[in-house]
Amino acid sequence: MKALIVGGGLSGPLLSIFLSARGHEVELVERRPDPRTSPPAGGRSINLGVSARGIRALRAAGLWAEVRKLAVPMRGRMVHLPGKAPAFHPYGRSRDQILHSVRRDGLASLLVERAEKQSGVRLAFDTPCLAVDPDTATLTLPGRQVSGDFVVGADGASSVVRTALHRRLAGNFRRDHLEWGYLELTIPASAGLPIEALHLWPGSGGLAVAHPNLDGSLTCTLFLPRHGSDPAALIAGQLPGLTALIPDLPDQLAAAEMSTLTTVRTSPWQHDGRVVLVGDACHAVYPFYGQGMNSSFEDCVVLDRCLSEHPPAEAFAAYERARRPHTDVLAELSERNFFDLRDGVRSPLAVARKRLDLELHRLFPNAWVPLYTLVSHTTVPYGDALRRARTQERIAAAAAGLTGAALVAALVAAKGITARRFRRERTST
Repeated sequence: MKALIVGGGLSGPLLSIFLSARGHEVELVERRPDPRTSPPAGGRSINLGVSARGIRALRAAGLWAEVRKLAVPMRGRMVHLPGKAPAFHPYGRSRDQILHSVRRDGLASLLVERAEKQSGVRLAFDTPCLAVDPDTATLTLPGRQVSGDFVVGADGASSVVRTALHRRLAGNFRRDHLEWGYLELTIPASAGLPIEALHLWPGSGGLAVAHPNLDGSLTCTLFLPRHGSDPAALIAGQLPGLTALIPDLPDQLAAAEMSTLTTVRTSPWQHDGRVVLVGDACHAVYPFYGQGMNSSFEDCVVLDRCLSEHPPAEAFAAYERARRPHTDVLAELSERNFFDLRDGVRSPLAVARKRLDLELHRLFPNAWVPLYTLVSHTTVPYGDALRRARTQERIAAAAAGLTGAALVAALVAAKGITARRFRRERTST
């Protein structure tokens, strides 16, 4: 079959690799220039955190070994609070519970390079999609039309394919903008910060998150209210540690442009075996759980599996059933984690609760798994992860009055209950 993919950012090239491996012909069009020959696009996060779901997809495409060479492991969070020494909070209790920081442009170039080498794959950059006919799987491009067996919309939160699909089906669409935006800055290698960590500077009116790079520098994303904010005053007042780390901070702030944060929820994701959406086109999320790219890559894995089991019309419907309930949960989790990063790491009670979560996970690795671990370090579907975490919270609340040996005994008794209840709840869905 011939697949037409609109969007060549990250999920589009990855999906073209999967489709080519199944013998499909693929034509991919992207309105932006080829990432291998042009600077990174503005308004997009420079660094990404690859976690378990992304790693699974990249392994399935035979790319993880190459991506890993471009990445820096992040073993936990290094929290910087005014007047205190930086505090390190590990992501998990085992060595494999880490994230990997990779630059978007490097990852995009690698995916495009591999896709271009696949049999039957054609890539066209600087080629905007002007219109889509969902009934005939036809794209209108500058100076020509091209038809296929189906169209994949991998063209982001402002998807042209989704817009055309919803004109045809009168679909549901909701787009939320956070009242905060972000600027991206660079902390030079000379700052001497440990690079195997995600660095956080939290404040009530601002938040800075820094991802490490291979050259020892860090890409610092400054989150702040979009209206009425003075970045320089905010940093000086709430995030003072950054000032000494970025010698040319005034120049960087003057050159930086504010980007927006958005969440997209929509339905349907597909139509009659002719059109299907993946990634931000159907479920853009805030970046605070680091799952945007990872969930988009997971879309590719699930869609590829469904196409291996069904003809397109059934495959697309099965894919939407499998994914949409869980990406809706991810949107909720991503918004909630904003407050955890901004406020929770400054709360001794919240920090103590997280440490308890990790200790219980160490004692009962199969029965007690923190929500963050389930989301970032496993491929348990997001909705199942949230249900399991809520079950654990109920057990914790019931055991809150117990101490010492009584608490341990209660947790031992709960070990089998938690696992059985989780299996039952997952089956019921």
